[in-house]
Amino acid sequence: MNIVLLEPEIPFNTGAIGRTCVATNSALHLIRPYGFRINDKNLKRAGLDYWPKLNLTEYKNYADFMEKHPETVSPADPPRLWYATTKGRLTYSEVSFSQDDFIMFGKETAGIPEEILAAHPDSCIRIPMYNEERSLNLSNAVSIILYEALRQTGFTGLKK
Repeated sequence: MNIVLLEPEIPFNTGAIGRTCVATNSALHLIRPYGFRINDKNLKRAGLDYWPKLNLTEYKNYADFMEKHPETVSPADPPRLWYATTKGRLTYSEVSFSQDDFIMFGKETAGIPEEILAAHPDSCIRIPMYNEERSLNLSNAVSIILYEALRQTGFTGLKK
């Protein structure tokens, strides 16, 4: 599985997500600009000693990411790129994940830009929430959706 963070702002969230990626044998893709330096002590503290084990790829911007992963453009063929957003029509449990899919999450204060979401409406997924609450903590949202994707694909390679 592939977790993609578009312009992450909070080092603790990115560190915790990196740790989750190592524990699930998932790759982490970080798209610049970041709201922190990659060697930030808070990022390292949240990632603990997992950070050196992380399968990490960095990109200059969203266009660079898409250029390097053109295979994710077709919503019908795996691997697919899913956009986690509060604006998604489908919940994360209503879609069928494949083992090599990419799940993108936007920056903490703004999410994924509207123009990206508008270009991929059938690939937008959301986590159901009570009432009109805005969002969950980024690292929690990643964990919820990632573990559903792993469940759907049989927790391949993970100790059960």
